[in-house]
Amino acid sequence: MTSESRDPIPTLTLSSMTLFRLRQTSPDETSSLVPLLCDGYTIEVHMRSLTQHRLWRDHRLVSEGHLPEGSVSIRDTGAGWRAGYPEGLDAAVFHIPHARVRDFAIAAGRPEFTCLHQVQGIHDPSLHGLAQALMPVLAHRGSASRLFLDQMGCALLAHLTQRYGGLTYPSARRGGLAPWQEARATEFLAAHMTGEIHLEDLASACDLSRSYFNKAFKISFGKSPMRWLAEYRVTKARDLLNTQMPISEIAVACGFADQSHLTRVFADIMGESPGVWRKARRNISPPRRTASSEFGREAAT
Repeated sequence: MTSESRDPIPTLTLSSMTLFRLRQTSPDETSSLVPLLCDGYTIEVHMRSLTQHRLWRDHRLVSEGHLPEGSVSIRDTGAGWRAGYPEGLDAAVFHIPHARVRDFAIAAGRPEFTCLHQVQGIHDPSLHGLAQALMPVLAHRGSASRLFLDQMGCALLAHLTQRYGGLTYPSARRGGLAPWQEARATEFLAAHMTGEIHLEDLASACDLSRSYFNKAFKISFGKSPMRWLAEYRVTKARDLLNTQMPISEIAVACGFADQSHLTRVFADIMGESPGVWRKARRNISPPRRTASSEFGREAAT
């Protein structure tokens, strides 16, 4: 079966992402079924169980074996991933540009957001349920209102950034900061990103004692103020790594003592050094209208 004889893959546009469903019944279609995607995240929700899969990163096999129905895989399209499914594939696939996830986190009052963690075969009944709810809409496009699609998009982003992005959206604010205190605390931290910060001054800006503020901040954000600041600095460093600025200058501009300090913190949060992260993003291909896959073909070993 050639790519020219296949029908176009149906897609659905939500508020901040694109959804499509990939169905294939033979393994020889794996290499040409998934469209090449631009910079962002792909979230695969497997709609049927697979006894075998293989996942590579930079030509190195990192995962293989069983994928149960409802399991979730998240990959950054700029990180050198390739996946193969010898039995074929049936998956709901969401593609979300990096900027859309970042914008959502900032709008939700969480500008320290760095990235979604890349996972393979994670059990996630919530995401599976959201994908199942969208399948009838995908099959009959035009049957759902824009309000429904926007709300589903928000629900997906909230779930992804909380479970896989390390953000906290407390359902009850008992013991946490008030909304105005959250805003003032994050504004204070951001404004002093490159200088020395004393917790007493931060707590005072929120009209709280240091000990109470520290506990309340952790309830609201799920992390300490210093961890929040480290993640915020890394987020700003990621932005500058998309420019030609030397890494040593980026370190100073984002409040790190030097390049080695940036590298340690960046690697702890992102799982790779600033240099490796920058190199991977420079190798991202621009989006093209094609049926060939960036991550669906089997990699050369």
